[in-house]
Amino acid sequence: MTTKLLATVAAAIEVTAGCALIVAPAFVVDVLIGATLGSGGVAVGRLGGLGLLSLGLACWPRQEVVTAQAISALFTYNLLAALYIAYLSLVEGFTGYLLWPAFALHGLLAVLLAGPAYAAVRREWHGVHFPRITVEIVSEVVVNPEEQTETKSKSSPSNERVA
Repeated sequence: MTTKLLATVAAAIEVTAGCALIVAPAFVVDVLIGATLGSGGVAVGRLGGLGLLSLGLACWPRQEVVTAQAISALFTYNLLAALYIAYLSLVEGFTGYLLWPAFALHGLLAVLLAGPAYAAVRREWHGVHFPRITVEIVSEVVVNPEEQTETKSKSSPSNERVA
């Protein structure tokens, strides 16, 4: 699986979860951890949904190369989400239909994103960036060889001896 595909899948999951929390926070909390929400919980759940929606949209790959910030953000979120979901079940005693499947999903995404996140951050720290392919590069390649030879001969000094 490519890093771009992995980042797209992770971002799509976060956008979907964010939309679900915005539309029906009480339902999501009920199936996720088996708890009910009051009016304050509904408001905070929707706010969390807006955060997940924003995370997914911000990390959605738009270029051939996924940025180090996007892949690191998705890795960090999924790692922390998996750890917190496990804590909710093991320590707090929450039970919900989707609690352990959510743990497995976030844990799997964290494991899959760990390598690309490490590599991306390492590249950033060492200053290695992928070249951007632009229209200027393409236009430089398409040059008439005869014009290029004439231009070089006019601009470069002559190697002929003067008598």
